[in-house]
Amino acid sequence: MEVIWVVLGLVAMTLAMRLDISFLRQWAKPALIMAIVLLIMVKIPGIGRRVNGADRWIGLGPLSIQPSEVIKLAMVLVMANILAIDPHKIQSFRKGLLPVLGLLGLIAGLIMLQPDLGTTLVVAATTFFMLIAAGARVSHILALGGTGVALVVAAIAAAPYRMNRILAFLDPWADPSGKGYQTIQALLALGPGGLFGLGLGQSKQKFLYLPENHTDFIFAMIGEELGFVGATVVILLFFLFAWRGFRVAMGAPDAFTGFLAVGLTGMVCIQAMINMGVVSGVLPVTGITLPFLSYGGTSLVFTLLGVGVLLNISKDSR
Repeated sequence: MEVIWVVLGLVAMTLAMRLDISFLRQWAKPALIMAIVLLIMVKIPGIGRRVNGADRWIGLGPLSIQPSEVIKLAMVLVMANILAIDPHKIQSFRKGLLPVLGLLGLIAGLIMLQPDLGTTLVVAATTFFMLIAAGARVSHILALGGTGVALVVAAIAAAPYRMNRILAFLDPWADPSGKGYQTIQALLALGPGGLFGLGLGQSKQKFLYLPENHTDFIFAMIGEELGFVGATVVILLFFLFAWRGFRVAMGAPDAFTGFLAVGLTGMVCIQAMINMGVVSGVLPVTGITLPFLSYGGTSLVFTLLGVGVLLNISKDSR
């Protein structure tokens, strides 16, 4: 099944490389509206699919689509369009920042209804990153950052399973067979990998020890099978992606493509940092996949679609 998604992703990337960027700009708002409709549809019985207590998927026969992956790309497109129209307006809280926050609040609220705190954090962090790139006032960003932290704390306190994840993050060994099980098993995968790993396909933790080892915790499998060297190579590849993406943004021919490149690059790198931080025990457990590597069709297709747009921008980059 994953091969089908890989093919679809490569086709999407190729098409995005050849599209006229002005076409993407024209369809930014319709794409966001469609993504919001999809987010609402996941809660409709008979359409949405519930997995592990979360309504995050829409069934299409044998395939499933995750609307939160669609909304991430659509939000970057709309934000790039808003910022490109008048970048200086973003320095005004009432005229520039408040409408953006209203849109972000709507999208974050719909994602949290699934519930999905991890994707909400990625969307919010990417939006803030683009605001900083556009020149938003530091005082506004700090105030919004403080408000965001307060909202995250409230969301954690409101859901017992999120509080359990925080407790497991602080001391996973306090409940090694319960709250801290996943974190401990991830560390037990990374540790034995040593310098060069146990060998490709030789992981022991993937045999019913580490849950979600092919999706959220694929980085632990890389560390176990390919060792410190393999894990470091993956990290360096993401650094290379960030460097090239921001180089494309700095040389973009206009404001829209520049902000779009910043958003696309930031979206992938923020998600990668959160995922690897979770696996290594630096961050609490969230349901965030590792871009390009985790099993998951919708994530792969829309990540490759974003890469195709980046490559499209790079053709005209100075």
